[in-house]
Amino acid sequence: MLYHLFEYINNHFSIPGSGVFKYISFRVAMAVIFSLIISMIFGKYIIKFLQRKQIGEEIRDLGLEGQMQKKGTPTMGGIIILLSIMIPVLLFCNLTNIYIILMIVSTIWLGLIGFLDDYIKVFRHNKEGLKGKFKIVGQIGLGLIVGLTMWFSDSIVVREKTSEIVIQTEQQMVDIKQSNVKSTITTIPFFKDNEFDYNMLIPGNEQTSALTWIVFVIIAILIITAVSNGANLTDGMDGLATGISAIIGVVLGILAYLSGNVIYAGYLNIMYIPNSGELVIFMGAFIGALIGFLWYNSYPAQVFMGDTGSLAIGGIIAVFAIMIRKELLIPILCGVFFAESLSVMMQIIYFKYTKRRYGAGRRIFKMTPLHHHFQKQGYAGIDAIIQKPKNPIPESKIVIRFWIITLLLAVISIVTLKLR
Repeated sequence: MLYHLFEYINNHFSIPGSGVFKYISFRVAMAVIFSLIISMIFGKYIIKFLQRKQIGEEIRDLGLEGQMQKKGTPTMGGIIILLSIMIPVLLFCNLTNIYIILMIVSTIWLGLIGFLDDYIKVFRHNKEGLKGKFKIVGQIGLGLIVGLTMWFSDSIVVREKTSEIVIQTEQQMVDIKQSNVKSTITTIPFFKDNEFDYNMLIPGNEQTSALTWIVFVIIAILIITAVSNGANLTDGMDGLATGISAIIGVVLGILAYLSGNVIYAGYLNIMYIPNSGELVIFMGAFIGALIGFLWYNSYPAQVFMGDTGSLAIGGIIAVFAIMIRKELLIPILCGVFFAESLSVMMQIIYFKYTKRRYGAGRRIFKMTPLHHHFQKQGYAGIDAIIQKPKNPIPESKIVIRFWIITLLLAVISIVTLKLR
């Protein structure tokens, strides 16, 4: 809103300083600052409200150190994250930008699904929350919205080859715009030219065929579902999902800035995505909101984000990556989310297989998701049965080590831009 106000003032009154809102760097800085202020200052009032209303998720005793001490900690703190993202976005983003519109829809969409899940757990006293099939339907619905919008919208185009671009005249900029096309090409790490066309999965040569876009929409649905569920599973320790998501957000923000700037895209020989630079402002608000929330969510947590936050965070990361054509980087960049989800799937499949074959189910991990396996590493022998700890690994140490792994994966993800 402030962006549009100052744009109007600059165009009609030419007041000194009003043109500063044209610059993405300024608006990113303001988005980060505002999101930090909202989450850190107003967050404590929201936490007090949640405590006063006794909005706390029931905690099951899994025999983990310090687990029952968290009983009574308020949940649904994801409301803090969502407000801290949405307010700066509405203030500083160009709200006519198709990418920003999609990010707002994605944030609210999955935030509402997560809120409904938390509401059922807290107020209906149903430990299972919203049934899994309804969550999946919601995630598929968002995938359809994102994928079909990218297909039908004339505002979503790319310029595939930019290595020769050096803008010197206004006419050259016009030529660049005319060479922007609808495309199903995306970025893929470690391959020549760093590009992959979904059209290669379909027989025939028509690059923008409906069949190719159907494949693209299916991929979008799978990625959104996988990443949002992965973030949800990772949210099991104080500050774990928050810190990891903030690191991922920084990398995605850098990639969006490079892809949305024709000069940098040309220098790195990556596809140029017109108007996607506006996404950097959204990501600035996202990062600021998570860091501010971490103030209260770090060990020992004063509030849990709940599904209200975790589903929305995963969805934001997935949709953002899809729109800047970096979705195939997800297995690397979101490696911790991937490992957490994989550990759960492996545990379930192996348990069912061994139960059917040997009559008793066996486990690969001591406990899933994966972060709980490392907590259980401190249990040995009879202690593992009676659930008494023997030199347990502190929760905060596991969290920080997962952050470090994510930092390493973040560096690898950026390096893939030139490593081909």
